[in-house]
Amino acid sequence: MKEMILASKSPRRKEIFSKLKIPFKTIKSSFEEDMTLDMPPEKLVKFLSHGKAQEVARKYPHHIVIGADTFVVLKNELLGKPRTPQIAKEMLKKISGNVVEIISGITITCHQNKKIVSKATTTKIYIRKLSVSEIDNYIKTGEPLDKAGAFAIQELGATLIKKVEGDYLSAIGLSLFETAKILKEFDIEIL
Repeated sequence: MKEMILASKSPRRKEIFSKLKIPFKTIKSSFEEDMTLDMPPEKLVKFLSHGKAQEVARKYPHHIVIGADTFVVLKNELLGKPRTPQIAKEMLKKISGNVVEIISGITITCHQNKKIVSKATTTKIYIRKLSVSEIDNYIKTGEPLDKAGAFAIQELGATLIKKVEGDYLSAIGLSLFETAKILKEFDIEIL
């Protein structure tokens, strides 16, 4: 089996990928993300995951490289990481009582085989109506500041969510279903 590289330093993606029980290493991609590109969200997420995978694959042409990207969308508006408490507050007010989409892209490539496969998955997240004090208290935890959309589905932010429709792991950052399906195209059977 070819060596695998997860082109990410995300602890969440590393934890998810490790569930496949195949050896891999992680190498952070230095691909510069540009969230302002004029593309539909599904196309943009595939473009970004492709860029991350390709940047690492050029340095490791005999490896299978997995790149991923995830972002939150509310009515076609990309919601990035808020970085400040005030931006987080505005973002949480905006998503309160709404349905957001978490769109994850995955690209798997091997330069030696000249093979590249990219997919995007969308998970709908139903956010309950949040009170001002709930928003303020959640911001005080610090959790929203480095999370796209100002919430973490797998942490305390789960208390903000009424319902999840779709692939939960994809919403965290990496769809195991899509990963296993694409790896089959590279002649790697998970089960």
